[in-house]
Order: sequence, then structure tokens, then C-alpha cells
Amino acid sequence: MASVAASVVITTKDRKDSLRVALESAVKQSVPIEVLVIDDGSSDGTAEMVQTDFPSVRLVHFDRSAGLIVRRTQAASLAKGEIIFSIDDDAAFSTPEVVRQTLAEFCHPRVAAVAIPFINVNQDNIVRQRAPDAKDTYLTDQYIGTAHALRREVFVGLGGYRAHLFHQGEELDYCIRALDAGYVVRLGNADPIHHYESPRRSFKRMDIYGKRNHILFVWHNVPWRYFPMRLVILTAAGAQHGLKTGRPLNSLWGLVRGYGGMLRFFHHRKPVRSATFRLSRRLSKRKMPLSEVEPLLPPMTT
Repeated sequence: MASVAASVVITTKDRKDSLRVALESAVKQSVPIEVLVIDDGSSDGTAEMVQTDFPSVRLVHFDRSAGLIVRRTQAASLAKGEIIFSIDDDAAFSTPEVVRQTLAEFCHPRVAAVAIPFINVNQDNIVRQRAPDAKDTYLTDQYIGTAHALRREVFVGLGGYRAHLFHQGEELDYCIRALDAGYVVRLGNADPIHHYESPRRSFKRMDIYGKRNHILFVWHNVPWRYFPMRLVILTAAGAQHGLKTGRPLNSLWGLVRGYGGMLRFFHHRKPVRSATFRLSRRLSKRKMPLSEVEPLLPPMTT
């Protein structure tokens, strides 16, 4: 294959109809790209559909499912582009210019990821993850999995996502580790990605892994001086969310698994610097320009 500007990676399982829409938008991008589908053990004919309907798309099929987090990390080693665009199989680029527009936003070496604007089409018309304006480089604390682009060298150098998180919460965990290594997440200005949330989402799985991984995030990353308070806050928030959604047992089980995970993954604890944690919290509350943040960052380590 000739040199490509980027790789668009779509990790999928048993959603071939949604995937077809995503691929139709990916192959129409206005710059040369590699489109890579990672099939995590589909049994609905996904691989056959990709091979028949999208012969230019590169397909990697696995017979057994290992989860999307594991596959996304593997995709970074398989991709040919230096910038990896990752969208879910129930999302689509709204125009052919999204990749081109986003590539231009990796203009500073500290930018390890761009949070691409997106719309949850089945919910509302709100454009999320958009920078306040295009006059400055605005930063945030994390991106959403269905709408982001990564600098592959940094992602691989930092070890990618933690495989044992399995489902949900991997983005913030990676972003705070990147911040501790001197890298930032930029808010994008591109045309939005359209996210058509699949009706085949398991809220039970989301509840359990979401609460579990909130607790594991604290264990893995939060410095000791902030650890007790963050643990209490996220435990209370998890319980409250369960009551609010009418699924308290799911949330309770997720929290229990999170506390158990602190023992199971005891040796995985590697807290970030206190200054990094404070900066991440500030970025979660206010979108700050790079010029304000850069003096607070350590030297880049990868």
C-alpha cells in the first residue's frame, strides 16, 4: 500500500449493518487513509460483508472475542498510519473532510490525542468535544472512545490501554498516563462524527464495568494524598447512579468488583504525580489553552 495519512480503525463484533454505514463514511475520506476493521469474533457474517462490499478495507478477523479494549491496543501495532482514528461500529464521519481537518490539529508535538467533535444522533443535536473556538489549542482531560484520533508512537510507547479494564473507562486511564508523560488531549474543530448508539447495548455490562473501572482508576492512578477522598467520592457517585437509573444491584456489584480488583491488580498501581492529578482535575472542569498548560507539563518521555 502507498503511504497513507492515517489509519481509521473500527473494532467490531456482530454489528455488520451498523458497520457498513461506518465503512461507507470512512472510505469516502478526502485524504489517503488505511481503513482497518478488527473483527472481535463476529458470527453474523461481518467478515464476509467486509470482504465482499469493501475490498479496499483491510480486515483482521479473530475467532475468539477478547474485548474491544484489547483489540484497540492490538490495532495500534497493526495500523500503518502514524495517526490512528478510532470510531465505533455504530458511528460515521459526517463529511469526507473529518480526517483531513483533524490531522491538521496534530501540529504540536505534545498533542497525543484529539477529541473529535461528535453528536449522539439518537439523543439530541448537541455537538460534544468541540473547542470553544479555532483561535487557540484548547485541552481537555479525556476523549470518548467513538470519536478520537491518537498519535500511534505515543500510544504504543505508553503501553496502550490496560487490558484488564476490558470494557469502559480506558480512555481517561490512558489520558492521565499520557498527561503524566508530558502529552495532552486537544479538543477538535472538525466536522462532527455522528454516533448512532446501538440498541444492542448491554446496560448491565456498562453499569458493572463502569463502576468497577472507576474504582480501578483511583487505584491505578491517584496519588496517596488524594486517594481516600477520591475513593469515597466515586463510590458514593456509583451508588447514587445506580439508584437514579433504577439499577442499584448492577452498580453495587460493579463497586464490589472494583474493590476486589484493587487486591487482584495490587501490583498495577502506579500513581501519577500529584501535579498531574491536579491538572487533570482542572482540565475536567475547564477547557484550558495549551499556552496556559504547557509550563505545568513535564518533559515528554516517549
